[in-house]
Amino acid sequence: MTNAVFKSFFLAGFECSTHRRPDGRRLDLLAATDHYRRAETDYRQLADHGVHTARDGLRWHLIETRPGYYDWSSFLPMLKAANRSGTQVIWDLCHYGWPDDIDIWSPAFVERFARFAAAAAQLIRNESDDVALYCPVNEISYWAWAGGETGRINPCSFGRGNELKRNLVRAAIASIEAIRDVDPGARFITAEPLIHVDSPSPEPEHVVEAECYRLSQFEALDLLSGRIDPGLGGSPEYLDLVGVNFYPDNQWYLGGPTIPLGHHAYRRLSTMLQEVYHRYGRPLLIAETGAEGSARAAWLHYVSSEVQHAQRRQTQITGICLYPILDYPGWDNDRLCRVGLLGDVTQCGLRKVSQATAAELRRQATLIDAHARQG
Repeated sequence: MTNAVFKSFFLAGFECSTHRRPDGRRLDLLAATDHYRRAETDYRQLADHGVHTARDGLRWHLIETRPGYYDWSSFLPMLKAANRSGTQVIWDLCHYGWPDDIDIWSPAFVERFARFAAAAAQLIRNESDDVALYCPVNEISYWAWAGGETGRINPCSFGRGNELKRNLVRAAIASIEAIRDVDPGARFITAEPLIHVDSPSPEPEHVVEAECYRLSQFEALDLLSGRIDPGLGGSPEYLDLVGVNFYPDNQWYLGGPTIPLGHHAYRRLSTMLQEVYHRYGRPLLIAETGAEGSARAAWLHYVSSEVQHAQRRQTQITGICLYPILDYPGWDNDRLCRVGLLGDVTQCGLRKVSQATAAELRRQATLIDAHARQG
């Protein structure tokens, strides 16, 4: 069961994080991978692999260089490159980074972000006739944990995860409203981690604690949809396409190690997808998935097979986004992470292709297409 939201079932995700590390260094992955300059070439190379839809990002801190002033020079060439190449893009508006003069804990953050989102939506509407697609705030749950609870990324705080999560939800809601005022036909995705947490022992208190942790993965979506804490302004209308992010390390024992694929405690991805679909009743997107090195093709095989299994059980899944689609330098130490379908730029001007990943992508695209024709 699929639909025609996207131009291709398989999507490409460009790493566009712009957060600050605890040491104060701001990352800019669009610059580090040189994608911001090579956007059209990258989009056209992906089209050669049957990928016509991508997640990509705006760098808010470069655009709003002072309050209310927008310099689109870092973004407009990418937008035009997408248009020229015929690539459909889901634009991330806030991927962990924001201008330095804003207090992320304040109502001003929500207000500034909504104005920025409206301005971006107006520009995109002026430049393109396609239905606009947005991910307003990337991974609210992870950002709240990494930035508000454990100090791993900005705002590098501890014990304030719930507070940060709620302000990010407020910002997401305000941005959706602002965009819809400009462009009522715009579509939206979420991009929230999909996890499983198991108990390391059969002790009842451990089982309950593990299950509570597992269920916490839904809190951001529940806040957006108004299922909990309705005072934040959440409503079902703020859930459009429910995107979930799933990686090889997204299942673990409470307080312990990762549960490996094939282990008896490992939960099938198809079962997890069915749970999300039945919980929210909205079409799903695998908004991020991928593995590193030689595991790339095998992981794509597993995820695609599980998606097809879920589809056969009447779970509406609109696509699978390979993320990141480019090899990139790691956040913490600049180690080159070989995760992408595409890698280094070769002498011919194109990026090196992971041939095993490309072959598996062709195989899975054929299977998905055959399944769609049957269904």
